[in-house]
Amino acid sequence: MMDKELEKLSRLTPPAADPEARARALAAAMQAFDSAENNAATAQGNAKGWRPSSIINWIWSSAVNKKFLAGSALATLLVIPAAGYLTLELARNQPIVDQEKIAGTVSKNDMPKPAQPRLSEAPAEENRPAQSSAADSTQVLQDKQPQAAKSAAELRAEFDAGEIATLKNKSEGSAAALGMAKRAAPAAPGVVAQGQLLAEPMAVAPSPVPPADGRMQIQLDPSRERFANAAANPIKSVATDPVSTFSADVDSASYSFVRRSLTGGAMPDPQSVRVEEMINYFPYDWAGPEKADQPFKATVTVMPTPWNHDTELMHVAIKGYDIAPATAPHANLVFLIDVSGSMDEPDKLPLLKSAFRLLVSKLKADDTVSIVTYAGNAGTVLEPTRVAEKSKILSAIDRLEAGGSTGGAEGIEAAYNLAKQAFVKDGVNRVMLATDGDFNVGPSSDEDLKRIIEEKRKDGIFLTVLGFGRGNLNDSLMQTLAQNGNGSAAYIDTLAEAQKTLVEEAGSTLFPIAKDVKFQVEFNPERIAEYRLIGYETRALNREDFNNDRVDAGDIGSGHSVTAIYEITPKGSPAVMNDDLRYGAAGKAPAETSDGTHQGELAFVKMRYKRPGEDKSALITTPVGDGNTVATVDAAPGDVRFSVAVAAFGQKLSRITALDAYSYQAIANLAAASRGTDPFGYRSDFLGLVRLADGLSQ
Repeated sequence: MMDKELEKLSRLTPPAADPEARARALAAAMQAFDSAENNAATAQGNAKGWRPSSIINWIWSSAVNKKFLAGSALATLLVIPAAGYLTLELARNQPIVDQEKIAGTVSKNDMPKPAQPRLSEAPAEENRPAQSSAADSTQVLQDKQPQAAKSAAELRAEFDAGEIATLKNKSEGSAAALGMAKRAAPAAPGVVAQGQLLAEPMAVAPSPVPPADGRMQIQLDPSRERFANAAANPIKSVATDPVSTFSADVDSASYSFVRRSLTGGAMPDPQSVRVEEMINYFPYDWAGPEKADQPFKATVTVMPTPWNHDTELMHVAIKGYDIAPATAPHANLVFLIDVSGSMDEPDKLPLLKSAFRLLVSKLKADDTVSIVTYAGNAGTVLEPTRVAEKSKILSAIDRLEAGGSTGGAEGIEAAYNLAKQAFVKDGVNRVMLATDGDFNVGPSSDEDLKRIIEEKRKDGIFLTVLGFGRGNLNDSLMQTLAQNGNGSAAYIDTLAEAQKTLVEEAGSTLFPIAKDVKFQVEFNPERIAEYRLIGYETRALNREDFNNDRVDAGDIGSGHSVTAIYEITPKGSPAVMNDDLRYGAAGKAPAETSDGTHQGELAFVKMRYKRPGEDKSALITTPVGDGNTVATVDAAPGDVRFSVAVAAFGQKLSRITALDAYSYQAIANLAAASRGTDPFGYRSDFLGLVRLADGLSQ
């Protein structure tokens, strides 16, 4: 009920005020106010009109009222410089605000930029002003208040650490950055002038922490490595293709590639595995010739195949005549050293220099050494110098530094010319090329460089190619140069490998006993149905090349061992893969003499070679019969069994399907049982690699 009454009242229009009544009310109110003001007692304060207070407050109030303006100015002078200094320190350590935002703010405020000396050109919008306004400084302090709480010492420490990390991880640093961190890093080529730091964009990702040794670490792409390889040799039928021809190969680079990969925690690229080089990496105690008149002696063993009970292995071992050190000829060596920018890695030029120091220590006093370097162009670092002046040679090696592009062709020309200039008649004249093979200036294709090397070898100068480093290694080019330059190739991945190649095996590396060495094996179709050559894919020759002395082939040095292994399938074995020919004379026996000379032969091995300095080849032959056969694997000599284990390992790494069912453990067992004498530990290291491969393949 009450709500309804109130609602009715809210709708009523109030009566208009009476002007006379309003005037009377206003007059009465004014009269009452005047009366109260005149008669009321003082409630607070005192008769003097000011409040009682302490003497201190009175004095302070007076001082503040008089000095307020000066105090405000002083506070401003103290705060603004401090804010500017803190802003500069923070800006040096890390980006504070987005550069585009700063540029926009400056543009809106029309703030002019003070003139600054510029030593390098940079976009104007990326240049920070040398001074900031008070408003900018205040904004910066608000944005970075947590950082402002840090002490000046902490900010300085952060600045130094960040600056040094940036310098060490940039391939090209700025001069300004280098100047501010000069306590931590020396000047380097390619550094820009001071002032560049402020011209560089600040919004960048943080650099990774540099390694402890201070070297710049480069992430290398394994796909850039080029390897010389070919498809695995197929199984061939003796009925249609009874003759196998190939060039000798005494290189050992592939084994070092495999070791580098496995010890690095990765299975090797199958293209990097050349089985014959893995086998020939190891020294073997094959029987050698007694006189230098015949530089080789062949030993043939036929044994059961460990990974296939239905086939056999024909193992051909060649041992070269070992020249006594006292009778070794004088050596004229030219070190052709790649000092291009790609060699600036710990496992390249520094390791190379250590390796050549080892070699110099092995040479005789009357041998001569020259040094030619090449990068963008070639230069002679050391003219022919007798090893008696060893300190001069070592000093020249120690001064080598890397930098520039790689023009290998010009370096090769210069090295061969220097070797020809100091040519030693009846001695050893050899160019020793040390490189990662990354030629990128001048003639750089394999074919172009092959033609240069083929032309130079006519002067009787041999070639050794030593590969270094990883990531951009050009093994394909190294093989091309070595095979066509009457030489050999090795890969140096550690100082221990340099010791093996250049010191322990210096005789076989430096002193050739034969060149253009070729092998040809003919199988008896009456006894053998099929065969497969293990390895030597890149050394295959045509059948007619064997008797053609103009066809180049591999070279063998003093005391070198060369091993070739065939997997052969006897006639009637269930392992035969090819059907008999319908229209061919597959079972026709070879021609025989009246006395049955060929009766019982399994194969006939032939070797051709030229002596150094000669152009006409000589022939050595060896028949293979039942007298070369052993009944079991264990009955074969220890060196034969160990080399077979290495052959099995190389094939398995190459993913040859014939080895799919043969385990790494079986390979390790075979190698361990035939390890024999191992004075340098090479065979023990091999067992470790097999175990690594077994673990990585799981």
